[in-house]
Amino acid sequence: MATKFSRLGFIGLGAMGKHMAEQLAIKLPDGVKIFVFDVATPPVKELVEKYPGKVIECSSPKEVAEKSDIILSMVPEGRHVASVYLDEATGVAAADLGKRVLIDCSTIDTATSLRVKNYIAEHHPAASFYDAPVSGGVLGAAKGTVAFFLGCDKQDPQIGVLTELLSLMGKQIIPCGKPSLGLASKLCNNYLSGLIAIASSEALNMGIKTGLDPRVLSDVFAAGTAQNAICDRFNPCPGVVPDAPSSKGYEGGFKVQLMKKDFSLAVNMAESVGANMVLGQQGLKTYEAASNDPKCFDRDSRVVFRYIGGDEKWADKFE
Repeated sequence: MATKFSRLGFIGLGAMGKHMAEQLAIKLPDGVKIFVFDVATPPVKELVEKYPGKVIECSSPKEVAEKSDIILSMVPEGRHVASVYLDEATGVAAADLGKRVLIDCSTIDTATSLRVKNYIAEHHPAASFYDAPVSGGVLGAAKGTVAFFLGCDKQDPQIGVLTELLSLMGKQIIPCGKPSLGLASKLCNNYLSGLIAIASSEALNMGIKTGLDPRVLSDVFAAGTAQNAICDRFNPCPGVVPDAPSSKGYEGGFKVQLMKKDFSLAVNMAESVGANMVLGQQGLKTYEAASNDPKCFDRDSRVVFRYIGGDEKWADKFE
């Protein structure tokens, strides 16, 4: 492994990216170099100081590409991905890429991802570009348990390298068929996850108002046809799942404005392919409004429980 992954690059050390890069620093053997870049210097300095000689700061995505054989990126939006890869002066594609493998883990629109892939294919035909968005949130990134949705099929010539590398940061790697379908899968997943969070919040609040202890009601959901990962692991109602962001003031987790972004991308994707949506616009309005609510902004997306007026002091009624 030391020879296969001797020079890695990681661009984007935000809430998810920093944890993912740190998983590589922890699990890869001494002698491996991880070249990192982020527009914000604090997370870069933190990792460089924590893993001296192993994590090395770079001044641009281009420098990361020049010094690495495999480059991963994890940035917020499509415009950031385009800048990271296509900026004529500082982008990854400004370097001589040769046979480098490029893996973008960002959740963005499929059109931008395909534009970057096509540019790489045209100007650096020996290089490989993959969309590989992740699911599992900040907690999953910190624990190394995220899932990767790969925009390629199981017969891709790089599948072995991709699987081995991504397994250092996550537990599941799912090839989704072809370029951009990793992103399409992620957007479908987050659309459904976002709707489940709204519905779970409404059902829990309804139950509390009828006199049900939300802990009991969550057990009912888990035993019945309403069972879902949101209630099991990220319960929107504070105090039901001790480790859930909701039980910590909705701190951490997947921020509501990021859910708004992903939900909007999913709705736009549905419109572009002619897929009918009954709940899409109402769900999008909910996340847009919650993102603009000072009581909810910058909180975990399951803060929709608070947004709809959910009773966060329910425990006083069930002592």
